[in-house]
Amino acid sequence: MKKITILITAIGLLSLISCKKDETKTLLSTPTVSVLSAVGTSPVVFQKSDSATVITYNWTAAKFGPTVVITYTLEMAKDSTNFANPVSLGTTTNLLTLSVLLWDLNMKLQPLEFDAKHPVPIHLDYRVKAVINNNVDPVYSPVVQQTITPFYVPVVYPLLFVPGSYQGWNAGDSSTTIASVTSSDKYEGYIWFPTDAVAFKYDQGGSWTINWGDNGATGTLVPGGANIIAGPRGYYKLNVDLGTLTHTFLRTAWSLIGDATPGGWNTDTDMAYDTIAKVWTVTVDLTANNIKFRANHDWVVNYGDNAPADGVLDFGGANIPVTAPGNYTVTLDLSHPVYKYQLVKH
Repeated sequence: MKKITILITAIGLLSLISCKKDETKTLLSTPTVSVLSAVGTSPVVFQKSDSATVITYNWTAAKFGPTVVITYTLEMAKDSTNFANPVSLGTTTNLLTLSVLLWDLNMKLQPLEFDAKHPVPIHLDYRVKAVINNNVDPVYSPVVQQTITPFYVPVVYPLLFVPGSYQGWNAGDSSTTIASVTSSDKYEGYIWFPTDAVAFKYDQGGSWTINWGDNGATGTLVPGGANIIAGPRGYYKLNVDLGTLTHTFLRTAWSLIGDATPGGWNTDTDMAYDTIAKVWTVTVDLTANNIKFRANHDWVVNYGDNAPADGVLDFGGANIPVTAPGNYTVTLDLSHPVYKYQLVKH
């Protein structure tokens, strides 16, 4: 195995911490916290052939005064996100080193990409967190930065195939599927139906051996049942629960809304669908406020971001902040199991 050693130097971070437990108050001395300073100043491009490489991080001890057990966590996040959604690279107890396989680090980086199939450099922040117990606030090192380009590794989710008249009734077409991101009986996904009244069914395994239709359009799936008929051409949200053998489908058109948009929270800014790229886009002037995505000018189906700036959408999630005013191209990608968005300022 190759080994990469990444040194972590230290400087003092002044902080006075008090601890209260069982009505006894102990005043701890000023801690000295580790500082990542040599993670790497040059951009790094990971290669799959180096997957077995071991990356070793080293740091100096945090000093809280009395002899205590210290838990260290090495955290990573996209730059400028203020660690709103930190990724833990590992935890140690009283140890001043952490070894991580390049493969494992790459797998943690991949979800941060907007399109994992076409990785681009990710600007990262690193810090060390030191904790002694739940009664004392964690102490963090100053942040250092590194730029890494990961390599693509397909993440395999259980798939349900959606053959139909719109794609030649090809049960094995992996491009027309919906997925279970929780690896459960519940599947969801979005598919473009290019004509009116598309007929389709659901198939497990892509071979027609196990398939479901809907006799009478009742919302109940029946093994080998009748074709399901959609409405007007458009972009459909499909949901299937194989546990209860139920399904729904909804035609959607997407828009932006929020006080960062020209229409505020009262008027939607419509997006356009690109049938080739399979994304919704709009170029619009935004202010430094908030946006969300919603379907059909309604709040029934809407997405926000519970971990601001991580680019991953959450159903009904929190407002998405726009950090600076300007002209943006906003992209909404619901074509993969993990739904994502991107704001590019011109």
